[in-house]
Amino acid sequence: MSVEEIKKQIIDSQIWRSMFRGGKWHDTPRDRAQHIIGNVWLHLHPAKLRKRAVKFTYTWGLGGLSFGLFFLLTVSGILLMFYYRPTVNLAYQDIKDLQFVVTTGQFWRNFHRWAAQLMVLIVIFHMIRVFLTASYKSPREFNWVVGVVLLLLTLLLSFSGYLLPWDQIAIWAITVGSNMASNTPILGAEGPFSIMNLKNDARFMLLGGTYVGETALLRFYVLHCIAFPFLAGVFMIVHFWRIRKDGFSAAPLDLKNKNEEKVDVWPNLVVREYMMSILFIALLIGLSIWVQAPLEEEANLNVTPNPAKAPWYFLGLQELLVYFDPWMAGVLLPTLILTGLMAIPYVDNNPEGVGYYSIKERPFANTFFIFGIALWFILIVIGTYMRGPNWGWYWPWENWLHHKPPPPPTWSLPNALGIILMGGYFTLGVALPKLIQKELPFKKMVWTGLGAILAGAVLLKFIGSGLIEKWSGQPMEWTQVLWIVFAAGLYYILGVLVPQKYIRNAAWPRYAISMVFLLMTIGVLLKVGLRLGFNIKYIFSLKQFGFSI
Repeated sequence: MSVEEIKKQIIDSQIWRSMFRGGKWHDTPRDRAQHIIGNVWLHLHPAKLRKRAVKFTYTWGLGGLSFGLFFLLTVSGILLMFYYRPTVNLAYQDIKDLQFVVTTGQFWRNFHRWAAQLMVLIVIFHMIRVFLTASYKSPREFNWVVGVVLLLLTLLLSFSGYLLPWDQIAIWAITVGSNMASNTPILGAEGPFSIMNLKNDARFMLLGGTYVGETALLRFYVLHCIAFPFLAGVFMIVHFWRIRKDGFSAAPLDLKNKNEEKVDVWPNLVVREYMMSILFIALLIGLSIWVQAPLEEEANLNVTPNPAKAPWYFLGLQELLVYFDPWMAGVLLPTLILTGLMAIPYVDNNPEGVGYYSIKERPFANTFFIFGIALWFILIVIGTYMRGPNWGWYWPWENWLHHKPPPPPTWSLPNALGIILMGGYFTLGVALPKLIQKELPFKKMVWTGLGAILAGAVLLKFIGSGLIEKWSGQPMEWTQVLWIVFAAGLYYILGVLVPQKYIRNAAWPRYAISMVFLLMTIGVLLKVGLRLGFNIKYIFSLKQFGFSI
């Protein structure tokens, strides 16, 4: 018999059919649909879907890869758990045993490490893809919120596993990250309006103590191996179920004509998914063979590395600590980012561009989102490659052995001036685009406005330089004039002209929420400019309450 005949006899046998539902295989559309419906994994797919949805360049396979990596991390994590004991006396020794004693132990540790790092990237890219194709629009609004929760859980899964090797990288990365919890408003011992102390605040609850020690290691082990995977599994079930019920993201291009060409999921989509999985597993295997997971000396709280850095995906927050107090950089801003992401599908009611890459159809939403993502990754790059000893600025080609001089002294604006500036910033930013109802010539207004800003900055150099020198103790430089032009130009274009052109006719609630989040995003960059260009530490400060902006 030929191979095909043998294969057919196996598939049509009673044993095979007792395990896999369906009648005899006839390779018909009905059989292909039954193959999808009767499979524990594949039944999450519809029997048919639109032809363009199977294009690699539409989804890039990012959603499937995210789940695939979670599955691979679960399998590799279980294997590693057989050889790991979560105590400060044994954890580092067990990691060493994996490296030198256990057969293929180093490979599986590498595999787990790089899969975790890739999963963080893939989940972020998946979120970007879903946004750019407007796949969060009705009826998928809630599933976008579930996706944001899964993004957070992915970051927490990776962060909680960071401590387990119990080396210097691990203990000080967790020390940096957990210190942010101590700056939580009200619930953190060092946060504004605190009602806690070091022995009962949010950081103590996270670590089970006042420092990263035995209890912290055990808690992070339980969080990493049980709590966060359980929660991620629950939300994944909801996520997949909603995808199946709400329909796949490749919505009809013509909403009036829903008879767009469809193809069988088996084999058109399934084969592509399997091929993508095989290629990615091969990539991970190669990466795990050739690139070793980092491991430094055993953890020692008495030896502090300089600089001590958080995991790369939190380096943007650590970089913001240069410009904001910890309660803002480590607690408030991440909370606002997550809240803003969850609010997107309920604020954006533009019906255009659903189900395909729609840069032109959704200019405001795409500009705002891409600006925020770019800002976040720029901060990560700065924290990763340009911060050296004492968190000083080092270009990638500069030697860290050459210590930089300390930064110049900072100064703060008078509170009254700070309140006026912040009030004017938000009031003018929210009101002006809405009040100007006529269509403005965009390009002409850009160049006219930038010219006026440049002229005003030069005038300030000659007129207001004395006042700035009185407050800061330093004369105004021409580089500071450039900072003013950059900051004011950014605010003028992104905070005034772009919303005036695209969302001025939106209903007030949606418009106000969009503008507040936009102005806060721009405000982060403006505060960075104030610190780098003018050495301004605080715009407003209530030191007795630990509240400073």
